[in-house]
Amino acid sequence: MMQKDVIVIGGGAAGFFAAINIAENNANLKVTILERGKEGLGKVKVSGGGRCNVTHAEFIPSELIQNYPRGKKELLGPFHQFMTGDTIDWFEKRGVALKIEEDGRMFPVSNSSQTIIDCFLSEAKKHGVEILYNHSVKSIENEKGQFQIETSQGQFLSHKVLMATGSNPKIWNLLEDLGHTISQPVPSLFTFNIEDNRIKNIPGVVAQDVEVKVLDSDLWSEGPLLITHWGMSAPSILKLSAFGALEFAIRDYKFQIEINFIKRSVEDCLETLKELKQDLAKKTVFKTTQFDLPKRLWYKLVLASNLNEETRWADLNKEQLECLCGQLTQAVFQVDGKSTFKEEFVTAGGISLKEINFKTFESKRVENLYFAGEVLNIDAVTGGFNFQNAWTGAYIAAQNISK
Repeated sequence: MMQKDVIVIGGGAAGFFAAINIAENNANLKVTILERGKEGLGKVKVSGGGRCNVTHAEFIPSELIQNYPRGKKELLGPFHQFMTGDTIDWFEKRGVALKIEEDGRMFPVSNSSQTIIDCFLSEAKKHGVEILYNHSVKSIENEKGQFQIETSQGQFLSHKVLMATGSNPKIWNLLEDLGHTISQPVPSLFTFNIEDNRIKNIPGVVAQDVEVKVLDSDLWSEGPLLITHWGMSAPSILKLSAFGALEFAIRDYKFQIEINFIKRSVEDCLETLKELKQDLAKKTVFKTTQFDLPKRLWYKLVLASNLNEETRWADLNKEQLECLCGQLTQAVFQVDGKSTFKEEFVTAGGISLKEINFKTFESKRVENLYFAGEVLNIDAVTGGFNFQNAWTGAYIAAQNISK
């Protein structure tokens, strides 16, 4: 049985970030990462399409927390201790420059997640962090202030443990045995499966700014919408999937959404269409795309309004104008299922937030047991926010562990 000063369980983003900071803060502590896979940082590797969406350019804590469906209230204090600016500074001091994209997402200037991975591996080696791969944790026991951890490759003892295992049901079960409460996990970031002639055969089309409402609920979002081979995606949909995660699970991912493709009121839209009827009288509706919509989407919505390719603006009657207006501002689609967003599988669920001291990220139930990342019941919308939660929790936990 091997004695270690600090054991970090989980070789992902939060695990490496915490281990490096602990070892850097206190060179006298022997820090060991136990990773179940043959290599770590898998989520870092695939994040942002292989570029690693490190964080998001939001620098006000009260604004940053708005991106967390679960953990919003709890993260306000921690973000005052360590947030976006600190993350940028941390990486830049270690030779990794970050850049801000138009939508606020931040990536390494290299556009490669390998830059982040190399940074972590280099810093871990520099500060003597021991990384043990293929060490799947089988059990965790806490006897007289000492943790006994059994893995697939041996047993370890440690006075301090940090859990950074992400969404791992097996680990949650072990933590439940230690006295913690688990909020049952459900998918959080996902795209909507929709079969509908209005979006058939036009994958890749993006409506830049739409409003999406879930019928029979208070859920809504806005932003870009991407039409895919299987339905709909992009920020407007992903944001809804995060904030509606629990509701959608209850509905078995079958519900209706209403889309306002032009973000105008029905009255305003009708007024504009009547003006177009006068101004474009001799032209066909089909070939005169309006409201800055993509042509292929405009064609589909026109045809769905019971118009044909030859219908001229001058020939539109009151009923046809109202029908076209309805497709533009109140188009209802049936969602029937979900699909994982790329490889970035995120869940709502994990350790109950009531059982964590957010000044230290230490368990209120078990002394010297700390948490960071998605092992907690915290999740965010897409755009670098889940990583920022990981960096913040890992940093604050490290500060306290290394004392």
